[in-house]
Amino acid sequence: MIKHFLYVPFTGLGLHGGYRGDKWLRNRIKVFYRFVLPSIMNQSNQNFTVWFSWREEDRKNPIVQQFKQTLEGVRDFNFIFTYGGVCFYDDKYPPLEAKDRLLKSLQANLPDLKDLVGEAEWVYMTIQPSDDIYLSGAVEAIQAVPPFESMAIGYKDGYIMNYATKEIAEYNPDTLPPFYTIVFPSSVFLNPFEHIRYIGPYVSHEYVKDKFKLRTFVARGFVVGTHGSNISTIFNHPYKGRTLTNEEHDTVLIKTGTLFSEPIVSRNRLRLVARNILNLMPLQDRLRKAYHKLPEKKKKN
Repeated sequence: MIKHFLYVPFTGLGLHGGYRGDKWLRNRIKVFYRFVLPSIMNQSNQNFTVWFSWREEDRKNPIVQQFKQTLEGVRDFNFIFTYGGVCFYDDKYPPLEAKDRLLKSLQANLPDLKDLVGEAEWVYMTIQPSDDIYLSGAVEAIQAVPPFESMAIGYKDGYIMNYATKEIAEYNPDTLPPFYTIVFPSSVFLNPFEHIRYIGPYVSHEYVKDKFKLRTFVARGFVVGTHGSNISTIFNHPYKGRTLTNEEHDTVLIKTGTLFSEPIVSRNRLRLVARNILNLMPLQDRLRKAYHKLPEKKKKN
């Protein structure tokens, strides 16, 4: 018996305390309503729970609580909010600090999931970014893979969409993208110390394949969503492939439940013009990989 979580790390990830302001959060929630929620509700297999993780201080954030109340009014939408931080390794911090933060997050969050796991023997934890989406057959395909210890299930290729224009292109990364599922024995999943040992922890999604027996699907199963002020930045990513034909385009929109989603447009910012240049540089992924290979002392410095 399997318990399947779609894990949405909404706040707490990265620098700036994991929170870039109320305007940023409102925009991210708007993206979730228009694109992510329809894609989740469009899954052919609805046997899962959407797990949103937040920072402790978000318990009193009226934006977060209004979001929760709205989701409670969505029929047949099973979800849970936890407030203990992000439950995977955050490589924006030095290694020892990142591992300590992860352990504390697991200790704070996992007890709230115990009743939902119940008598399940296995837990499937699928990363569901708050602004990216899966095609309608993803959950069904993931659950069709029999559970096995130390196994991960992932998508290698997908699509990229400009949420301002709804233009879609192929997305062909040369590393494992952040669209994967970790398979846990339930007792390991719920124990913070065993949980963190079980996952390594892997320091970034590119390294999941180094810690687990990885099963990848041949089909394209996800859509990277570009939105807000960084639309042109991410949509012109080096991994972007050919633009889809009209027929292919509509098929992806139908399979993600976003055919009638309204585009999202926002103003550009100077900070993101610089980011546009950085994202187009071919060396950025190599630099990141080189960083993770450094000894811990050098990383701290």
